[in-house]
Amino acid sequence: MSSIVPAIEACGLSKNFHGTPAVDAVDLHVPAGRVFALLGTNGAGKTTTVRMLATLLRPDSGTARVFGHDVVREATAVRSLIGVTGQYASVDEDLTARENLMIFGRLVGSSRRRARIRADELLEEFGLAAVATRRVGHFSGGMRRRLDLAASLITRPRLLFLDEPTTGLDPRTRAQMWQTVRDLVARGSTVLLTTQYLDEADELADHIAVMDRGRVVADGTADELKAGVGDMSVTLALADAGDLPAAASVCAPFTTRGDVAVEDGVLVLPMDDLDPLAEMLTALRVREITLTSVNVVRPTLDEVFFALTDGSGHTGSTPAGSMQAGSPRTEPTGVAI
Repeated sequence: MSSIVPAIEACGLSKNFHGTPAVDAVDLHVPAGRVFALLGTNGAGKTTTVRMLATLLRPDSGTARVFGHDVVREATAVRSLIGVTGQYASVDEDLTARENLMIFGRLVGSSRRRARIRADELLEEFGLAAVATRRVGHFSGGMRRRLDLAASLITRPRLLFLDEPTTGLDPRTRAQMWQTVRDLVARGSTVLLTTQYLDEADELADHIAVMDRGRVVADGTADELKAGVGDMSVTLALADAGDLPAAASVCAPFTTRGDVAVEDGVLVLPMDDLDPLAEMLTALRVREITLTSVNVVRPTLDEVFFALTDGSGHTGSTPAGSMQAGSPRTEPTGVAI
């Protein structure tokens, strides 16, 4: 099919359990060749959404298509295009790594010879060749997750669903999984990732949809979501506190709306972009105002999440698709001067 066909197109997708909405009129558009993240706490509706898109659960209402195929009426075609890695490893602990992958290969119709060849390719690719004949029951959690992901790639799917793939992993193994996701996309796959880790979505996703109580409450790139909840700012620490008034006067024309604040003896300057920063620092130097540090403070996804919820994972008064500005809990980056 044409590359302009989106990997996923969902409209009004809904699912109730015992009269309670788990997914409530979700719309999604996922272009091919991207990493798309569904971000939200446990119970936000992420896994139920994935299960409907992966043909594992029938929607109560709404429609969804995967590369143009309806997930209900063309479920067989959809399954031929996707791979799914759930929250818990689906491999058999009593079998070896190679035996697990060969079984998956046989289940999708490969000959025994072809299944073994593909199993060995994936074991090499995921750094598991040295333990190919070891029983999975003796694997670490990270090794099991890598084997589980390898199993979902037996058929080289065009779309891969990763449902909280790094839950419970140590930082080193999480970083390895992140690199695996990047490599998959570089080779042409599309990845829909569900996660409750803000840093994971920030690190991997080209586009993020924030879910809460079954609804998408905001979506956009990480930068767009961050920009919606607060200005970027620059903080300046001065060598001489007596220079604060003069420094504030020099800096005001370079800031957003001319706002300058002093917090704990440090100038805080809201700035829409950093283009004027070099000129501002030059102006301070001309006035012989000495700085000890300059920090650029950017909004974080933590701030996005708390702006969209009441802090406990439940949506506050913010309407769906919009965000409130607030006192940002920001992440500074910068250098000492």
